[in-house]
Amino acid sequence: MSVRERARAALTRARQSLTPAWAQRARSHRLEPFGAIFQMLRPRALVFTDRPYARRALGLRDEPAQWADPALDGALGAGVLSAPLEAHLQLTNRCAAGCQGCYTGASPQGAPAEWGLAEWKRALDELARCGVFHVALGGGESAALPWLGELAEHALALGIVPNLTTSGLEGLDRLLSICDRFGQINVSLDGVGDVYRAVRGFDGFAAADHALRALRARKREVGINVVVTRQNFEHLDELFAYARQQRLSEVELLRYKPAGRGARNYQQLRCTDAQHRAFFPLLARAARRHRLRLKVDCSYTPMLAHHQMAPALLHQLVVYGCTGGDFLVGAKPGGQLTACSFAAPPPALDGQRPRVDELAAYWHAPGAFAPFRDWRQAQEPCRSCKYLSLCRGGCRVVSAHTGRAIDPDPECPRVVDFRKLVNSGPADAASDGDPAAGVGAVPGRRHLPVI
Repeated sequence: MSVRERARAALTRARQSLTPAWAQRARSHRLEPFGAIFQMLRPRALVFTDRPYARRALGLRDEPAQWADPALDGALGAGVLSAPLEAHLQLTNRCAAGCQGCYTGASPQGAPAEWGLAEWKRALDELARCGVFHVALGGGESAALPWLGELAEHALALGIVPNLTTSGLEGLDRLLSICDRFGQINVSLDGVGDVYRAVRGFDGFAAADHALRALRARKREVGINVVVTRQNFEHLDELFAYARQQRLSEVELLRYKPAGRGARNYQQLRCTDAQHRAFFPLLARAARRHRLRLKVDCSYTPMLAHHQMAPALLHQLVVYGCTGGDFLVGAKPGGQLTACSFAAPPPALDGQRPRVDELAAYWHAPGAFAPFRDWRQAQEPCRSCKYLSLCRGGCRVVSAHTGRAIDPDPECPRVVDFRKLVNSGPADAASDGDPAAGVGAVPGRRHLPVI
């Protein structure tokens, strides 16, 4: 072995020693009709490439079956992916916290007919066959499940990266002993001190703070999930400062959804229209000030597009709106397949509701995941918006709560302005913090100028 080869081998060993065990076992890529998706670990990202790049990177000599149609070369967005990128698995609905905005309506009793370890392992087997890269494990409080570590190990054996969301209120001792089996662990933290109580309805900040400190002492990939509400919006900078102080790896911001108990408390907890318009400038300032990795969920895309970012840039960064039933899927505690974590199970096909362990059979079925996949049929003002192929009409769960799931997202600033323009009376309230006002069929004969 030459000196150069020995140096290269030593560098490879050094890199592997710095790479967590879970990362070394992760799926590296997946072929798609447009090319391929590669999993990067530093920085953590899924990168979409065209066929020529994939061919060179993978050293392909023969044309894969996925590339049979030449018209689809590089055509990301021409149809749904061959399988989701990740699956959000609600392992249990048991949780004693009773948060007033809980999107699952979790309770100490949990849900009827919840799956156990054997069923969830079977689901992971199916997801691996489909080529899923990540699973997001949650609840309820899944950290309290005695078999959580075994399930995470099964995911790793299949090349799937298991990530976890926990409240930090239960099961911490067990979680500390198995935390190295997870890619990312995020603790739900909607505010510091009294703000936590205002959002969740009880004082759990000290317990969540203790869990974060204990996990961060064992693991680098620890962050927080923040559900952004009317009550904590003005205090987000305090959360960012806290995350930087604790050396957390990320802050993920989730838009408040009208699901579970969250549907009952939607009016008092959801953000105002003014807050939605101020969302991106606030994040931009915070990212510069605190030098944090900030992530936002797909339902915030309308609020980003409102600031007229270049569509080409958003496309390059793969910033999409509602990707339920495409980039991601969800599953309820009994295995019922959903388009996303917040959505209800879709209607039955052939008399039977789809299950997550039968994903492949449902994925390409006619009418699968409607109306999540029907965004091309959008009404005004989405129809004339140049961001439609990226935004996809906004959040289907919010639309369903205030009208029809296929309707434009009523909290999108553009939709708020449009309805104020075409309607009189109730729509005026939308600009005063009530985006649900004026919901209904919107005339297509008038629309705002295309952004």
